[in-house]
Amino acid sequence: MVDTARRNSGAEGVDGGVGVTALLVAAARAIETHRDDSLAQDRFAEHFVRAAPASAGWPVRSHQVPGGDTNPLWGRFARYFGLRTKVFDDFLLRSAGAGARQVVLLGAGLDTRAFRLGWPEGCVVFEVDREGVLAFKHEVLAGLSAEPKAARVAVPADLRDDWVTALTGAGFDPSAPSVWLVEGVLFYLPRSAETQLIGLIDRLSAEGSALAYEAKLEEDLAAFRDSSIYTATREQIGIDLIGLFALEQRPDSAGDLAGRGWSTSVHSPFEFTERHGRGPLPEPHDALEGNRWVFADKPRS
Repeated sequence: MVDTARRNSGAEGVDGGVGVTALLVAAARAIETHRDDSLAQDRFAEHFVRAAPASAGWPVRSHQVPGGDTNPLWGRFARYFGLRTKVFDDFLLRSAGAGARQVVLLGAGLDTRAFRLGWPEGCVVFEVDREGVLAFKHEVLAGLSAEPKAARVAVPADLRDDWVTALTGAGFDPSAPSVWLVEGVLFYLPRSAETQLIGLIDRLSAEGSALAYEAKLEEDLAAFRDSSIYTATREQIGIDLIGLFALEQRPDSAGDLAGRGWSTSVHSPFEFTERHGRGPLPEPHDALEGNRWVFADKPRS
């Protein structure tokens, strides 16, 4: 689909680019898992971190983090990923419980929801990502003798190519309700690619389908450079997030979906911090201030 999706999330290209950010999120999920007040549990996450040379020395427990929760990267930023995991877990399970038995994870990366969530009977989880990413994940999970809790279908496809044909060829049925998750992907896509992706999801979604994705306000991208999270991520693990973002005007994808008949809602992550009593709160020069979580439903006639 796009050149910037070439470095899709996951283990492929772990020497730099978006591949390392998938390991960053896995490390954050590992730290969250072992907190006393954990919001989300992912017992597989630390094994991905340890299996990849690029992240083998990263922390996977709070006591391994210099400064603990005061560390901008492994404290506050990691807590953000824990909260995001919880919120999107709840959304997917709620949508599956309402009848969407096809779950599509676009840019699935090191996601293990097929293995750790309690899916309703008959659910199929499609994981769409590059072949190398899925192979790395399969190798690690096979070594743990992990068993999925729903039918799991790996769909090797690059989001810059014809992933739709790959998905439907893997058994996805556009005439049946589905629930989609685009987590930690759109930041890296040019405006045109995001618009195209949203259009394809709409075309493939039957009535009764649902979608969740993460977006970022365009005016926040420049301010991101002054944040402690950006500095800590660059200095502690060598990831330049600004260099990965598509720094151009962002589309109004929620408005686009509403124009196509979807019911949409847009939320700040801080709303969910208040709701759950845990997670990041606003601070000056905040890298998270412009993050938005969007939820959409395609009503039945």
